Amino acid sequence: MQWTRKDLLSLYDLSAEEITYILDTAEEFKKVSERRVKKVPALRGKTVVNFFVEPSTRTRVSFELAEQRLSADIVNMQAQASSLLKGETLLDTVKNIEALQVDLVVMRHSAPGAQAFIARHLSCGVVNAGDGAHSHPTQALLDIFTIREKKGRIAGLNVTIVGDIIHSRVARSNIWGLLKLGANVTVAGPATMVPKEFESIGVRVCHNLKDALKDADVVNMLRIQRERQTAGFFPSTGEYAKFFGLNHDTMKYLKPDALVMHPGPINRDVELTGDIADGPNSVILEQVTNGLAIRMAVLYLVGCVKK
Repeated sequence: MQWTRKDLLSLYDLSAEEITYILDTAEEFKKVSERRVKKVPALRGKTVVNFFVEPSTRTRVSFELAEQRLSADIVNMQAQASSLLKGETLLDTVKNIEALQVDLVVMRHSAPGAQAFIARHLSCGVVNAGDGAHSHPTQALLDIFTIREKKGRIAGLNVTIVGDIIHSRVARSNIWGLLKLGANVTVAGPATMVPKEFESIGVRVCHNLKDALKDADVVNMLRIQRERQTAGFFPSTGEYAKFFGLNHDTMKYLKPDALVMHPGPINRDVELTGDIADGPNSVILEQVTNGLAIRMAVLYLVGCVKK
């Protein structure tokens, strides 16, 4: 197929064929990082602005490194050092950035839909690096890439996502991508964080960890997102860890070859214990490695579309 989208905003927008095309492209770019010279001229002459209105470590560094390996010119911006603090609107800010003849804007923002809004008004490409609790497409793509790499397929696998589902852009993006590629998806956590409404899109909902882990080929443990919570969704982190944390005892519910994932940052001894995070089933650091390949693929595909 030929990639035709100038933006990457959500996996909800993509077809199974488009998602697979990104994964296949990332496979080729992963080989670049295994070379002695870890660089290709794929985006030479292109300018990418990384505009992070929300804090980030893994995603921001991963995008920046991906851009460097593609030979792009890079400008890094943060909200606290921009004219947003002077009262300038987001749209005015990004339109001024575009006026400097940039080719791509990679943006993280706390408002759901912020990237979709600016993409409608910009001719340059826009890549969503996370928008509120709505979407995080490159995180889901790297998760799916890791699963496919380790298991050889997505279709027919049982994937369980545990934790703060209601506030999680990672969960939403994973759900759409996994369902489109034929996986069976289960979400689990306290009833306050995992409403039954998720069943309406074909997802199994569990409020018991043992039931959620039974028959799972993959379990993705999500961070408790205190920064997005405005109410008490559980009595304490200790109680949450007791009923929904992955540890030596609850690992017994999983298949011996099940993958353990986490998008990071990890709250150790809350979502999972250190021995599990660093154990033989964990592919957490492989997710980080694969994130570089995925972001190289996304930047290349979006960056090379004729605007």
